[in-house]
Amino acid sequence: MISIENLTKVYGDFSALNIENLKIEKGESFGLVGNNGAGKTTMFRSMLDLIQPTSGIATFKDVVTSKSEAWKYFTGSYLDERFLIDFLTAEEYFHFIGKLHNLTTQEVDTYVLQFETFFHDEILGKSKYLRDFSKGNQKKIGIVAALIGEPEILILDEPFANLDPSTQIKLKALLKQLKEEREVTMLISSHDLNHVADVCERIVVLEHGAIVHDIKTNENTLKELEAYFAG
Repeated sequence: MISIENLTKVYGDFSALNIENLKIEKGESFGLVGNNGAGKTTMFRSMLDLIQPTSGIATFKDVVTSKSEAWKYFTGSYLDERFLIDFLTAEEYFHFIGKLHNLTTQEVDTYVLQFETFFHDEILGKSKYLRDFSKGNQKKIGIVAALIGEPEILILDEPFANLDPSTQIKLKALLKQLKEEREVTMLISSHDLNHVADVCERIVVLEHGAIVHDIKTNENTLKELEAYFAG
């Protein structure tokens, strides 16, 4: 489903990313963890063709992301607020994303309504520009926008950050539902080891841009991760 081959990113003398080989199977829930500067966001941005890697390729369903745009039609992603368009309202932004997937305004409105409890009645119908929402509500908007078009691949960078506890719980339930009902292939990075261990069946640890651990999640995974990061 997803493969990475010799993907590197070098800034001067600093190696931000160095992944020789990585494969993620269809329907796999994949967690990416590491300290600040470990290379998590660099990896995602390289995979999504947002930055040009120094070498290597990322392939989604046999499509090399740096050589074709075909992967965009079956991939949803949200990394940070730079994905948003500040001067649009939430509804306008959802409609914009919907058009990219050839969806009508009515189809988008119907789809988004299912997330009312996730939004806590703080987003829809507020006539607010995206720039005026809190960081947490911006993140909710970005995550839901990434789901429009029902992607086969979903990539989220720090999705639990800035969310209140009840929304974090709802998001975990949503991610589990996507895997169980639609077999969405999910790549999720987070500093929250508990959430990643709860949602992901496989977890990779990055350090200095390289993979240092690649483990299948079990009842001991959280303790193992905590012990590793405790030094």
